[in-house]
Order: sequence, then C-alpha cells, then structure tokens
Amino acid sequence: MSVSPLTIEHVREAITGHTAAFRAVTELQPAAGAGGKIFPPTYEGGTYAFEKRYVPGELEPVDCVLLDSVQSQANRMELALLHAWREGLLPLPVVTVDFAGNELERVLNITSLEAPHRIADALLRDSHLNGTQFRKSEKGQLLDHVDNTNATALFELCPTALIFGMWDSTGPKGALGAKFARALVSEIVGFHAIQGVKTSSRIDPAQIMVQAGPLYKTKDGGWTLRSDEAVMEKGKPVKFRKEGRPSEANHGNVTPGIDPGGVTISKATQTTVLSLPALRRLRFPLNGMLPSHEKQAPIDTAARTALASLALCAATLTREDGDLRSRCQLFPTQPNRWDLLGEPGQPPKIFSLSRESAIALYKSAVDAARAIGLPWLDQELILKPSRSLVELVRKSQKLAAQEPIESENV
Repeated sequence: MSVSPLTIEHVREAITGHTAAFRAVTELQPAAGAGGKIFPPTYEGGTYAFEKRYVPGELEPVDCVLLDSVQSQANRMELALLHAWREGLLPLPVVTVDFAGNELERVLNITSLEAPHRIADALLRDSHLNGTQFRKSEKGQLLDHVDNTNATALFELCPTALIFGMWDSTGPKGALGAKFARALVSEIVGFHAIQGVKTSSRIDPAQIMVQAGPLYKTKDGGWTLRSDEAVMEKGKPVKFRKEGRPSEANHGNVTPGIDPGGVTISKATQTTVLSLPALRRLRFPLNGMLPSHEKQAPIDTAARTALASLALCAATLTREDGDLRSRCQLFPTQPNRWDLLGEPGQPPKIFSLSRESAIALYKSAVDAARAIGLPWLDQELILKPSRSLVELVRKSQKLAAQEPIESENV
C-alpha cells in the first residue's frame, strides 16, 4: 500500500478534477486499554445514543453507541483552529464579541469560532462595530448577499462557515437567509456497546446530619439556621433551595448507590469525510460580478483549495486530542491517513498528513488565494455588545449564580 505525503498540488488537483471526497477512518481504543469503560454523551432523559448498525464482516447489525456527534466534532475542530490561531500558528479570520468593561460576574470573549451559528449568530448580530450595529456596518452588510454563487464575503470574514455550514436565520432575511451545507462531516462511534453501571457516594468528614436542618434562605443568597434571619414570604421563612436540607448546600453524606452509567466497546471508529462537490458548488466573484469562466476559474480554484486545506487542517489538529469528556479519552491504534476517493470502482489514493504538514499546507493555500486577489481578514474584528445584550447576559449570570450546583459524586 503506497502512502504519499499530502501536498497542495494534490489538493488542487482533487478540487479541479472529479474526485468525490477526502476520507479518514481511524480506529480508536480507550486510553485505559481495550475493554476500558468510557462515558458517552448523555441526551434527553440522561440516556446514551444507542443504535444498531451494519458493520463490514458482521452478518447481523451490531449494537453501537454515539461517542461524539457531527455537531460536537465540528465544534471541536473550530476550537482546535482557534487555539492554533491564538498560538500564532496559522492565519484565520476571527470576529470577536468582547464583553470586557461591563461589570459582569464573568467576563466573556466570544469568537465566531465559538458562537453556535458562527458569524450569523445572534450574539454578533446584537453587537456593534465602531458604534454601528454589526449587520448594518460595512462588513456586516456583506453577509446579506452571500449564497453559493457569491461566497466571497464569507471567505473573507468566516471561511469556517463554508466548511461546517451556516444558516443566516437571525439576519435581516429571517428564514430566507443564506444557507450553506456542511462540507466536512465527522463522528465517533463505539461498536459492540454494552451498558455499564456507575456508583455514587460521599462521606462528609463533619458528619452533618439531615436532622440538623432545615436551612433557610438569606437575602444574600446564602443560608442560615435561624428563621429570624431568613427571607420571609407570606409571613413564613423561606427554606434554602427547595426543602432546606443540608445536602442542598452540599453538606452531609450521600448514600452509596448504583445507577446505569458508562459503556464498554470492542472498538471505536472516527470517520471524517470532506465533500469536494460541496466545495465545487461555491463561487467567489471579486467584485460581485462573475467574469468569463477563463478568468473566474483560477479564483474559484484558489478559494476552494484554501477551504479544503482548512478543513483538512482542522480535522488533523482535532485528531490529536482524543479527550472527549470526563472518563472518555480515546487513543488511535493506527496512524492518521486520508483516502482520496476518485474513480468509481478504483482503489483510493492514500495520503499521510501530520500536524505540521497540515498547517504548512493550509498556510500555502491561503497565500495563493490572497495572491490571486481574494479578500482575507488579517486582523481580529472586535465587536462590542449592545446595552440590551449586556443586560441580558448580566441577568442570566445572576440567575445562574442562584441555581443549585449538581456535584459529581465518587
């Protein structure tokens, strides 16, 4: 099996040809070793996403569990790019909402790589650029006219939206706002999944008993044992949290218990696919007008090559971090390889791509795109939240501070 290092020439040829996709399939095992228990993400009702899937080599569908969803993988890739950008390792357009100076309980700094709807998110919409509402500013208005045939503004301001998808449903056009499908899709699935159990307990060294309560709520949000110091409602002292038990203030023992929790699997597989036809649908006119094919083709190729290189870089950076959540760290059992799916019925070409090579590949593609005239946001674009947004966040933080904290028992 011949494996070649992936170069920008390979990516450019793939973009300009009729190849279908770059695909990476990596087998993973728990960091604790084969058979080690791991904890998948929980969904509504505290359940795991179990399902049956057909697997090559198996006569019957096998029990599988989702370990990381498409949406979660996209978020991890964007954060990997953000961390690399902050370390000065790669160029990337970044739009940031900076909440500093607003006397919040917790100061926020949210980028277009963290906002759920990327540059079309309501957090950016409800912020200002140099005193002007972002979507009414010169830069923000560019987003009102983007679509598959005119994706230049997104390439300039938020190229990740063209890779991970975007729906500008919060913009001036509402539900008719521009939609871009995901070009890069990734997920991690565990095979032959068996449900496990988890135990919970806590020993309080102070040996505080439930009979020592009740606790009453004080004006500052704390608790007291004295009813005359408590907040009063309808002439009665208000109990702390719900029932005023010491455990609601995180005091006292927790009786040992057993609940469903965690899974064991035979293996996990991370599958990542970059659709090249999805990138080929995008056009990048420089002045809002598409010239002849001969003049436009090199521009589109440069932009698509840069986007493909960005996607490959994001996926490569993410594959180095298999720590998905508490008690769910996975480790590859094989090197990272990319298959280029070309002619139907023919074996794919196989390429290697290291972290350093992926960054170098991406930087080279961006340089080529900028050299041909494509716009690119060099400096971080700083937005300031509107007064209403600040007040909404402030109230939310105060409410969150009053909510009981669920602790993880061991």
